[in-house]
Amino acid sequence: MELIQRPRRLRGSETLRKMVRETRMDKSSLIYPLFVKEGTGIEEEIPSMEGQYRYSVDRLPYELERLTKAGVSSVMLFGIPDHKDETGSGAYAQDGIVQRALMEAKKQFPDMYYITDVCMCEYTSHGHCGVLCGHDVDNDATLELLAKTALSHVEAGADMVAPSDMMDGRVRAIRECLDGHGHKNTPIMSYAVKYASAFYGPFRDAAGSAPSFGDRKSYQMDFHNRREGMKEALTDIEEGADIIMVKPAMSYLDIISEVTKATNVPVAAYSVSGEYAMVKAAAKMGWIEEDRIICEMAVGTYRAGAQIYITYFAKELAKFMDEGRIG
Repeated sequence: MELIQRPRRLRGSETLRKMVRETRMDKSSLIYPLFVKEGTGIEEEIPSMEGQYRYSVDRLPYELERLTKAGVSSVMLFGIPDHKDETGSGAYAQDGIVQRALMEAKKQFPDMYYITDVCMCEYTSHGHCGVLCGHDVDNDATLELLAKTALSHVEAGADMVAPSDMMDGRVRAIRECLDGHGHKNTPIMSYAVKYASAFYGPFRDAAGSAPSFGDRKSYQMDFHNRREGMKEALTDIEEGADIIMVKPAMSYLDIISEVTKATNVPVAAYSVSGEYAMVKAAAKMGWIEEDRIICEMAVGTYRAGAQIYITYFAKELAKFMDEGRIG
């Protein structure tokens, strides 16, 4: 048989396979989520996320040092306050947990890039992502508080803010607030395409942010919908979002691909807590090869079109890149 086309020609050696690789990754595209909480001397493992921890402000620099040594230069901070109330006042307090964590982290690791999650759910007594009117989240009343939160983060040292609440109009409200206070160059990474997903369970355990009643389906997206995701992404770009995020990652690679094709801004994907927990649990049982699964999940996300990967496996992926196992 005389074959003209032989795709295997380009698979004959490791060097050649890397030369023609279509999807390339870099440590600079990794973002590591970090949980900070009130108190001192705290570095407590999260039961549902083996290998992930909640840190008090004084212990946070130790983890930042480990990340720096691994080559991970960007983190996303989530706050866990002691006090919660109806309006989530801890989210925008000048001495709030995220604000204090930022100030301390900036002193000790000024070259690290700090992104903050802007939401109310960790700070409200009811666990919803905004202020309530009866049993409904009041969209417009929440916007002012989200803008105040974003501004307080930037004034404390955040390099970028990432609103995750899914309120209509919140990107515009934050953009106008930041611009009005002289922060025109601070980027916004919008959780634009955020589905109401069962994959968030371990995160809610980690952050203590589960709603005390109902669910978040009136503001997070129905996972049956694709075109709605495009509408959300395009609307947020019109309002001033600089980066668009799709969340979760693993079950939404089609959405990542479509958002990448439909927009002209960088696209991030968040490999969420449930994805992480499933990998750790299956690996613990000996059912999967953890390292290979971590790599395959990451490459799949980049291959779908994401340029930024938010992942609890950031340190491991950085190591695998150094070893040449992916990249």
